Amino acid sequence: MTLATEQPTPTIEQILTRIADIQPLLEQNAAQGETDRRVAEESIAALTEIGAFKIAQPRRYGGYGLPVRAMLDVSAAVAEADGGTAWVVALSNVCAWLAGLFSRQAQDDVWGANPDAKVSGVLSTTAETSKVDGGYRVTGRWYYNSGSWHADWASLGIPLTNEDGEVVDQGMALLPRTDLGFEDTWFVAGMRSSGSNCLIADDVFVPEHRVMSVPPAITGTYANGEPEEDLFRAALVPVLTLVLAGPQLGLGSKALKLVTEKASRKAISYTSYTTQADSVAFQLQLAEAAMRIDTARLHAYRAADDIDTAAAAHTYPDLTLRARTRADTGWAVENITRAIDILLSAHGAGSFADVNPLQRIWRDSAVAARHAIVLPAVNYEVYGKALLGREDQITPLI
Repeated sequence: MTLATEQPTPTIEQILTRIADIQPLLEQNAAQGETDRRVAEESIAALTEIGAFKIAQPRRYGGYGLPVRAMLDVSAAVAEADGGTAWVVALSNVCAWLAGLFSRQAQDDVWGANPDAKVSGVLSTTAETSKVDGGYRVTGRWYYNSGSWHADWASLGIPLTNEDGEVVDQGMALLPRTDLGFEDTWFVAGMRSSGSNCLIADDVFVPEHRVMSVPPAITGTYANGEPEEDLFRAALVPVLTLVLAGPQLGLGSKALKLVTEKASRKAISYTSYTTQADSVAFQLQLAEAAMRIDTARLHAYRAADDIDTAAAAHTYPDLTLRARTRADTGWAVENITRAIDILLSAHGAGSFADVNPLQRIWRDSAVAARHAIVLPAVNYEVYGKALLGREDQITPLI
């Protein structure tokens, strides 16, 4: 096996400059992505060329292995052009990171022959397995697999059974896309271009080295042994949760920019204001939206710094800090969705015209905000119980 030729790892600033250069292309393809319910191949190719999918790939395969905060910045920058494309970038990067937690042999399977291989994933164990010599035979269906059109591999939740067929553990399995069937099921109001369809396994053999137990991973014991890079010691659930805030940050920033830019040219109907910018009411709304977007970014960055700092120190965050990451994510998402609502109200009914990108931003943000692992009320309960030291937690995913 030949590993990727080692190249200097670009800085996050260099990557963001590259993304800025292709934002017009991504924005131009956004409407087509909605129609096709998948990101345009031209956009995927451009993002691949600039390294946008290598943020959390191990460096030994040509990846960048950058901190969690970089994953937020990259998906936010892409979201300023298109939310669905940003979602695919965010999920592909975090699933590459997830693959980096598997055994070295599994990582070689994924990237050894193709350093540009992309990974999608679903944590839910919606499958049946049987233990066989050297691994498992797997049959199942996994909804909703974001970026499924573009993935070469998938990391999928499976129940782990013993020789008697009893479920004894929960696992993740890495399967090549060529072993999986596909069903086009993603018909939704927003994030349409994310292509979050169903992948299907029909009695597929998965070798033992491409299976990882989830419960030990939740507390920091991964299958990758002692990794060379700090990123692959980062806390499992906090990373999987927080990355979903990245596209939201970009959507909020773009909405603020659009509304601000048009304020000096757009009147407020049925009032004496010839421009929105002259209205104190509009000014107050704009300021509140901007502050909420800033608040979201600050909480997301705090959570990212908590994760990155612990990984660099070779420590694993305690349960309360991990729970706070879930709360930080929910708080960030809640403030972004509220900010976008305020901006659409301030901008007026024209926000919802088909030709206005604000309505797509609104729909993309609203759908993404309902992902189960970022739901604010659920995440606040998780954090509240952790603060109180209660034993009745509602989920092991902390």
